[in-house]
Amino acid sequence: MENNIRGGEAPIACQLEADKNYAWCTCGHSVDQPFCNGTHKKEGGTNPLIFSTEESKEAYLCTCKQTSNPPYCDGSHKN
Repeated sequence: MENNIRGGEAPIACQLEADKNYAWCTCGHSVDQPFCNGTHKKEGGTNPLIFSTEESKEAYLCTCKQTSNPPYCDGSHKN
């Protein structure tokens, strides 16, 4: 199966809670973008990136999977 497909064409604004672990989809197969729903296991995709933040905040998470600053959008979807 193909790996690292685009999960979307634009970032998704997410309200992140301090000290909570999140699983960001790295392969693009999840239908719960930008988060992992386990589809990578069936599709042969890459494991999610587990991350957390020190403070609660709104963040724009990448769905195109081309960012150089995962899981955050860096504008790569525009290229």
